[in-house]
Amino acid sequence: MKIANGVEMLEVSSNVMGSRSVINPTLIYDKDVSILVDTGYPGQSPQIRQAIEDAGISFDKLNMVILTHHDIDHIGSLSSIIKELPNSVKVLAHREEEAYINGIKTPIKLARLEANFNSLSDDMKIIYEKLKAGFKGRKADVNKTLIDGEELPYCEGIEVIHTPGHTLGHICLYLKQLKILIAGDILAVEDGVLVKAPDFINFDADLNIKSLKKLTEYDIETVICYHGGLYNNNANKCIAELAKK
Repeated sequence: MKIANGVEMLEVSSNVMGSRSVINPTLIYDKDVSILVDTGYPGQSPQIRQAIEDAGISFDKLNMVILTHHDIDHIGSLSSIIKELPNSVKVLAHREEEAYINGIKTPIKLARLEANFNSLSDDMKIIYEKLKAGFKGRKADVNKTLIDGEELPYCEGIEVIHTPGHTLGHICLYLKQLKILIAGDILAVEDGVLVKAPDFINFDADLNIKSLKKLTEYDIETVICYHGGLYNNNANKCIAELAKK
């Protein structure tokens, strides 16, 4: 779906443990660069390739990936995408995420489940095993680490907003000229309503609220949520209300 000139919200179907849903990576591009924001679950590189081609951009021209964080539904197809492309792909992520993406550290939520494995329910033990298998072999090098407030000189300026809580190095991207926020998992859309990520999937719920308050400092007209897609109905007001909860 075209959101603005140079901004496409991709729609990629997924089936996770029997539950069907759609995830929304974002494609940002101009004459010099094609950037994919987040890379889906393991095994989704063919669908992502097709979604990029359907947007009218050659998959082979993709030369940068920005990761909002290291959860498996965001980094799952990264290594496959890198292998498939003929040219070098530069991978960017917040510096707090690098060690999880390159495999030095165990993914933060997987480590939490692992530490409490004996007390997990049978269902949660199954989820743990599937998550562990999903991360296996998915590591990739991060070529550039990002910091809060950094402006990337592409597509008229992309500001990095460090929004920890969901993970420690979670980021949003703000396209300042277009007033578009690429929200990662700090926000979602459910039945047309903008909502915050539920506390149980966040590493630190209190930190997540602080990050929501940080977003109120930006003039945001359009939000692209990885889960739920597009929201453009008085986004500033909705984010301010969510930050109070």
